Amino acid sequence: MDRAAYLSQGHDSTARTHFLRLVETRPRQAGGQPARVRFERRQQRGGHRALRVRQSRRCRRILPLHVSTVRKVVGRRHGAPLHHQAPRPHQIQRQDRRPDRLCPHTGQSNLTWEPPLRPVSIVLAVAAVLLIRGATALRAAEDDYDRSHWSLQPRGTPQPPSFTQAADRDWPHNEIDAFVLARLRASQLRPAAEADRRTLIRRLYFDLIGLPPTPDEVEAFVRDPSTQAYEAVVDRLLASPHYGERWGRHWLDVVRYAETEGFEYDNYLPGAWRYRDWVIESLNADKPYDRFVLEQVAGDELASADRSLLVAAGFHRLGPVRRNAGNQEVAGSRNEVLTEMTNTIGSAFLGLTVGCARCHDHFFDPIHQKDYYRLEAFLAATYEHNLPLASESEQAAWKKRTDELTAEIKRVEQELEKAAAGTRPDLESRLKDLERQLPPPLDAICTVANDAARRTPIHLLERGNWDKPGAAVGPRVPGVLLPDDAPELPADVPNPRTRLAEWIVDPGNPLTGRVIVNRVWHDHFGRGIVATPNDFGVNGDEPSHPELLDWLANRFIADGWRLKSLHRLIVTSGTYRQSARAIDAAASVKDPENRLLWHFPRRRLQAEEIRDAMLAVAGRLNLKAGGPSVMVPVESDLVELLYAPSQWQVTADRGEYDRRSIYLLAKRNLRLPFMEVFDQPDLQISCARRESSTHAPQALELLNGRLSNELADAFAERLAREAAGDPGRQVDLAYRLVTGRPPSDREAGLAAEFLTRQPLGEFALAMFNLNAFLYVD
Repeated sequence: MDRAAYLSQGHDSTARTHFLRLVETRPRQAGGQPARVRFERRQQRGGHRALRVRQSRRCRRILPLHVSTVRKVVGRRHGAPLHHQAPRPHQIQRQDRRPDRLCPHTGQSNLTWEPPLRPVSIVLAVAAVLLIRGATALRAAEDDYDRSHWSLQPRGTPQPPSFTQAADRDWPHNEIDAFVLARLRASQLRPAAEADRRTLIRRLYFDLIGLPPTPDEVEAFVRDPSTQAYEAVVDRLLASPHYGERWGRHWLDVVRYAETEGFEYDNYLPGAWRYRDWVIESLNADKPYDRFVLEQVAGDELASADRSLLVAAGFHRLGPVRRNAGNQEVAGSRNEVLTEMTNTIGSAFLGLTVGCARCHDHFFDPIHQKDYYRLEAFLAATYEHNLPLASESEQAAWKKRTDELTAEIKRVEQELEKAAAGTRPDLESRLKDLERQLPPPLDAICTVANDAARRTPIHLLERGNWDKPGAAVGPRVPGVLLPDDAPELPADVPNPRTRLAEWIVDPGNPLTGRVIVNRVWHDHFGRGIVATPNDFGVNGDEPSHPELLDWLANRFIADGWRLKSLHRLIVTSGTYRQSARAIDAAASVKDPENRLLWHFPRRRLQAEEIRDAMLAVAGRLNLKAGGPSVMVPVESDLVELLYAPSQWQVTADRGEYDRRSIYLLAKRNLRLPFMEVFDQPDLQISCARRESSTHAPQALELLNGRLSNELADAFAERLAREAAGDPGRQVDLAYRLVTGRPPSDREAGLAAEFLTRQPLGEFALAMFNLNAFLYVD
């Protein structure tokens, strides 16, 4: 069918919105090597993204892809990668949107035309051709790396810009502001005014410790006119033990922290909560970040007798583990564990999507498949290890009791299978009772250890399949970050993870400093200088302020990798102290996403912050730190969905229910509804950036949920107790506790009228639903 015939049947060719721009160059470069191909994202009309495949500027052609591409190419060559076997242009059928644009090298097109695909098919075809045509050409030779991407370059040494105009010279509070102001002026924008003091102190409290300030703390700051008052608040909050609880939560997201293994059984990791406490204590002590990384990657190698270091090495155990298939191959399970650990190291510390190179060379980044398995080889001897903390007699008693109950459970299960319908309820009740009697796991340190005798031979796996091993590889970091002739280490090199960790935190590593500085910036501003904190590769976003990113990374390393110094630098900047009110209409048009930071970005509180703030306002917050995690009561129908409902044993001490959210049990197969509805992540993999959605269940949870109503009643009791018999004082106190400010005259009038018709508990519940409570300006 030709184009005219197809269009004459009424088909609309304008629906083709996904396409590749292929730039064909001479078939070979000097020396017979295929030309390099680069992939770039390109935004199309209607918001569709395409990929631009660029080899040279000598010939450009638009190529919507068709089903025949997949059938003809993928059907015959389904392996990956297919080095030097990519299809020739004439083998791919496609439509030329500009048939008059012929290649100047040949003078002809060699293109046949087919009807356009539906969008879904186009996406599949794009993936297929990337796999075969583009991605394979990207790697002309095994050790040929494109080191041109910005994040792989050594950090520059930029200096803060200077300004000639008096207004520009007066605004910056520190060097951060100079870089930000330079970008604003280049775009003919100006920064917003400084936020008022009530807004600033509330912002600081939630950002640094995740809790609201008390009315007395707010008033003391507002009344203090000294220029040092703001810095004094910053220093006090950074010294607070609650700082580690707030910023520990950010790090736990990054390292996919949970206390269970996930999948069907979702068994508990013994003593996993100790890792959470180690993170909090390390941050409170301002442990240098390079040491923080070293202890997590290789703590057991540094000192196998130091329990603190063993706890830190539990970082490797935090991911999901499949244990539910009785016929599962041991080698396959082992491969899954190694894959999960390798991917997390790449994301958490390097900001690279190394997992995309598990089955083939990375489609976008200069990471070979061999690089992936070389990185995995550092973990080849790493195995899980639970260091018992119970005495031998306690272990023997636990085993005896567990074996007895397990045998009885199996007997009842067998009876249940044979039982008639009328007798089943009694047996089911008996089974649940037995499961509840099972003793909890014995306390232990959840860590890892090297086992040289069981070292897994690491091979290049065909398409990532563990049962299709190729050439053996040894430990080596990604080649793009090494000289071309860098050798592999011996497979049995001593302390391999220590070698890896030392390379990660080497000041010359271009990634580590940038990645952690960007994470901290992201958690203060809601968006990183690089908006994709776990992807500093080609497919990630470009930095909005590249010079600032390098300057911050250099300063951070020069300051001894101290995170508290970095926090202080950021929150004392004029950029951070701006108002969140976007009143500049021109700026809203030029920079609607506020990438240039012409005002402070308003943000909604995260799930843990909302719950903790409600507890604090209600006067119920239990500030006890550390220790085993708390299991709070949840709906029975959710517990019954677990493979073993007996796993959810509610904590006996009710006072523990009001502890900070970071101390609640993190179970992969049962997330608390309140936390989940406010976007607490499902931590199967590293989470660098939480979503902030808005949907109806959030309003329903705040208005009708058990937690919000229970705490609203407690809040009402507090108001009645501290402002007894005076509705005006009750309203004033409620606003100061919830929003950090007194009510306006209109708000006070509406509240007074409301209280003439509704009880104080309903007013307290309404306060929890205010945007002024849920958002930080």
